[in-house]
Amino acid sequence: MNSPTKKVALPSLTADLLSQANLNIDNTFSSTWKRLNVNSMLLQAKFSKRSGTPVGEVVFLLMLWVWLKVDSVAMFSKDALLSFSAAKKDALYDLINREDADWRKLQLLMAKKVLKANDKSKLSAFVIDDSVKMRRGKKMPGISSHFDHLTARCVMGQQIVTLGVANDEQFVPVDNEIFISQSKEQMLDYKFNDGRSIAAKRYQQSKQQTKPEMVCDMIARAIRAGINADYFLADAWFATKHILKMTIEHSLVAVVRMKKNKMKYRIVEKGVNHLLCAKELYKQHVKGHWQTLNNVPYQSKSVVVELNLTSSDKEPAQWVKVKLLFVRSIDEAKQQASEHDWALFLTTDYQLEDEKILEVYALRWGIEVYFKEAKQKLGFLREQSRHYSAYIASIHLTGLRFCLLLFAKQEEGAARLSDVRNNFEESLCCLNFASKLWGLFKALIAGALSEMANLTSIEKFDVLNKIEQTVIDFFTQVMQMDSFTLRQEALE
Repeated sequence: MNSPTKKVALPSLTADLLSQANLNIDNTFSSTWKRLNVNSMLLQAKFSKRSGTPVGEVVFLLMLWVWLKVDSVAMFSKDALLSFSAAKKDALYDLINREDADWRKLQLLMAKKVLKANDKSKLSAFVIDDSVKMRRGKKMPGISSHFDHLTARCVMGQQIVTLGVANDEQFVPVDNEIFISQSKEQMLDYKFNDGRSIAAKRYQQSKQQTKPEMVCDMIARAIRAGINADYFLADAWFATKHILKMTIEHSLVAVVRMKKNKMKYRIVEKGVNHLLCAKELYKQHVKGHWQTLNNVPYQSKSVVVELNLTSSDKEPAQWVKVKLLFVRSIDEAKQQASEHDWALFLTTDYQLEDEKILEVYALRWGIEVYFKEAKQKLGFLREQSRHYSAYIASIHLTGLRFCLLLFAKQEEGAARLSDVRNNFEESLCCLNFASKLWGLFKALIAGALSEMANLTSIEKFDVLNKIEQTVIDFFTQVMQMDSFTLRQEALE
């Protein structure tokens, strides 16, 4: 665990769909747009224009440009806009700068439709996470300093909190919010035309709300919109008492990573209550009592405790029974985990099996794929406008583009798309967590390799080792069990 973990290339939805031979992106985009009936959603979200290019056409163009090998809306307007519409560049910028445009409602409507189109999965979870978009402009308004967990340093930019629904087959982005910290905040250098507009209100919320408050509002909003799930997944940065209390109120089973901080858990020993933090529980009840988990490269030890969800001593205590799962990677060279080489999970369903906890938490990897796609291929905050309304439009347009890709993939069918899934490493990453049966999996691959007469026994052995290491690296990455993440948690 002390050695750096190699990052596994997560499968790309954009490449999965758009790399097909003889695929005309604007035709595919147009047909998907019609099947989703996006124009009807625009009406429900109260998008309208009094004159000029119809609002549906403008939104269509704003969603299309990122796949046309141009770097910005301005370049799209200059080089390719006339190929698709008679609209001018100003029509595109006017819409993304509009303060009254309810992009959030439009994304909620589309996410709901995409989820409904593929509701066969029995296991679904709300997933929350954040991502930082670095901004280097000294006069860029509406940005602040944020700690970037990927680089372990503070950077100037925008932090986007994203909520999605994950299941065994897909991740659907549902909602987004911008979080502005008080550290090195760069104020807006202009005033909103209407202080009661959607953009103005969201700007104030971005500055005034904490991230846990944002998460609670996003979950409540999604449920009111008719989007539901069974579980709530989050990493240690969102595992607060406030959020855990919210999951219980909404009848969600929380499966979250916990920090190794001074938070106290109540455990009964010989009829006596003891309040212990995570490190104390580890030393007294976990160290030396590790058990091997079936089918996964981890050892674990679970402890059922009670947690007081109230944050103030002035409030009545609200003790709830939870299950803590201590996990470490299997390392035959080390008999005991070091100070940092273990992770802590918590679930509000204390009867949930240890393997099930990890299986459910592994669904969280879908949001990592989304962030990767958003930044590399979906125009995430690339609209080149300094207006806060454009920031809001951009983060939701990114989610809308991803939903369109998901729906197009569903409509195209697995048979057609299977041809582009021949890359073995990506296919391996797409396997469900529960299907990682090590012995069977390795036996099947070994059987296949034995039929390859042109491979020597040494080459076959190397291939098997590479397969196993790829699976281990993927698990480590998905479960955030790499040494860098564990040590960052310890420092926090």
